Amino acid sequence: MTAALAAASVAVPAVGAPAPDFELVNQYGEPVRLSAFRGQNVVLVFYPFAFSGICTGELCEIRDNLALFEDENAVVLAVSVDSKFTLRAYAQREGYTFDLLADFWPHGAAASLYGVFDPESGMALRGTFIIDAGGTIRYTVVNPRGQARDLGEYRKALAGLDKA
Repeated sequence: MTAALAAASVAVPAVGAPAPDFELVNQYGEPVRLSAFRGQNVVLVFYPFAFSGICTGELCEIRDNLALFEDENAVVLAVSVDSKFTLRAYAQREGYTFDLLADFWPHGAAASLYGVFDPESGMALRGTFIIDAGGTIRYTVVNPRGQARDLGEYRKALAGLDKA
């Protein structure tokens, strides 16, 4: 475990805790507030950077399996410290139809709320939070740097939630 991951894991909200609310702009510059999704399950995915190899692989896997999330009444929100302009180009290139949120300024503020901002590298760690329709965190994992997330874990975590 890296020092950054160890430091971040101390502040990661616990399963059963209310999900910290935030508002960020998506790739089109539209404001997106987490609490606006009450009544739906949310898969909140923090990732280091747009256009990077592992991140692209993970988000393409979500894109290719979006029906899995929709079937569980879940919306995907993917968050990085990139600007909305970078995220728009990334979404267009990869065909992402879910929101990519820009945690650009204040730099890493939302990632910090979730304990997954690494101030030494200026990026978010690979943190995943599944939030139920009432706004409670039901699943959390922070993957080590360089380790991709497992789509099967999303499937298991979502299966236990109400579809509201």
